[in-house]
Amino acid sequence: MWMWGVAAAGMATLVAWGVHTMVPAIPLLTAAVLLGIVVGQLPVLRPALAGPLKPGLSLAAKRLMRIGVVLLGLKLSLVDIAALGWLTITTTVLIVLLTFFGTLWLGRRVGLPGNQPLLIATGFAVCGASAIGAMSGVIKAKDRETATPVALVTLCGTLAIGVLPLLWHPLGLTDLQFGHWVGAGVHDVGQVVATAQIAGSAALAVAVVVKLTRVLMLAPLVAGVAVYERRRAPAPVTPAGDVIGSPAAAPAARRPPVLPLFVAGFLAMVLVRTFVPLPASVLDSIDLVQTVLLAMALFGLGTAVRLTELVRTGGKALGVGLASWLLIALLALAAVFIS
Repeated sequence: MWMWGVAAAGMATLVAWGVHTMVPAIPLLTAAVLLGIVVGQLPVLRPALAGPLKPGLSLAAKRLMRIGVVLLGLKLSLVDIAALGWLTITTTVLIVLLTFFGTLWLGRRVGLPGNQPLLIATGFAVCGASAIGAMSGVIKAKDRETATPVALVTLCGTLAIGVLPLLWHPLGLTDLQFGHWVGAGVHDVGQVVATAQIAGSAALAVAVVVKLTRVLMLAPLVAGVAVYERRRAPAPVTPAGDVIGSPAAAPAARRPPVLPLFVAGFLAMVLVRTFVPLPASVLDSIDLVQTVLLAMALFGLGTAVRLTELVRTGGKALGVGLASWLLIALLALAAVFIS
């Protein structure tokens, strides 16, 4: 039953929280993904992962992910984003688009299979494994297709926590410039916080707002892919062979929605945060729920990763991931100097 897998994801989230508490430099969501990846490699646990735990882990990776993405919208205020100024907003949007389409092109160019190029591009351009989970729900990606992009974006985001601070002073960046660079170039929100906080509270504030501006791009990207998938999908037909929408047809099937429900919910939460004054206690409680849901979802995604297969067949994917990581870091650095 699904409840066993959900319970396992909940217990794993508690463990990840403990790891984050003991080592604050490791973001909670990163710890959850890494824990899922570790669990997925243990032969003794694989029968359970493929058997009684599978329905619940799949539910966590898909449904809980979508709820978490909806609640993520409450972190975003259009007022805070507008305060960045038109130049910073424009460069941030360009960074997302150039990274997304550049990574997508490279992934297809080197021959990555199935939906991997799209999922890698989404994760590296927007907000890491959370974005991958959101996009996979639109394109109906299989768990194995999702596993490699999740592993890559987690690896590169974790590397960023250690590498970017080493380049802070050699590049001659001020505290605020460093925060801008981190927000524009690091993948997951938690990884942004872990990286930017070493430069102080002002740098962290800039990093978070720039990062959340990138998160806002998840909605148009997912909606755009949904429209593309809808147009590409053949017209659904009834068992009698009638095209749905014709007088003789019955509603036996549907094309993918133009705007997925969870994306609409995400945008609605952004508007709520912008125009409705919510008490800090309410926002803190919702943030806790959102964090737990995403941690459970990312643990579920992590359990589908098989490192042996990634090492054996994922050389091209690793190359694309590293290239995308370098691309967004360089674009973000250029935006810092322009702004």
